[in-house]
Amino acid sequence: MEFETTQSARWCRLQQMSPLDVHDLLKLRQDVFVIEQTSLYPDIDGKDPEALHLLVRDGSSNALIGTVRVTEDVQAGTARIGRVVIAPSARGTGLGRKLMLAGIEKVEEILPSGVIDLSAQAHLESFYRSLGFETVSEEYLEDGIPHVDMTRRCGAGN
Repeated sequence: MEFETTQSARWCRLQQMSPLDVHDLLKLRQDVFVIEQTSLYPDIDGKDPEALHLLVRDGSSNALIGTVRVTEDVQAGTARIGRVVIAPSARGTGLGRKLMLAGIEKVEEILPSGVIDLSAQAHLESFYRSLGFETVSEEYLEDGIPHVDMTRRCGAGN
């Protein structure tokens, strides 16, 4: 997935991040998920150390403007895309679609015939459908926000 020339993007594990990367990742997620969405939940859930993280920074300010997390279970042939977050300053630029496409591409590298799962905020269900995901659950509350479970086979296109 190609990002804007004014942006830098890289995949890494938590252990490969600098202290500033870890700080910026957790701060962006906190600012959006906990403060902006007023959802008190345990963002630090123990999955970050084993996950792959895509960090997208603004090239001029070096601010973290977007991130996505991929957790994989190679033996089960499944992966989960989650913690998709975009800084308010980068919303409306198409970055969300780019983050998701990059996440799908990464999972397909790891699990070419696998399945990708995600828990989508219900108001974004049509966005995820446009990326080839299908809804597989009724709407439910997760951390006080309506969600649906969605899935996509690797190689399904969008």
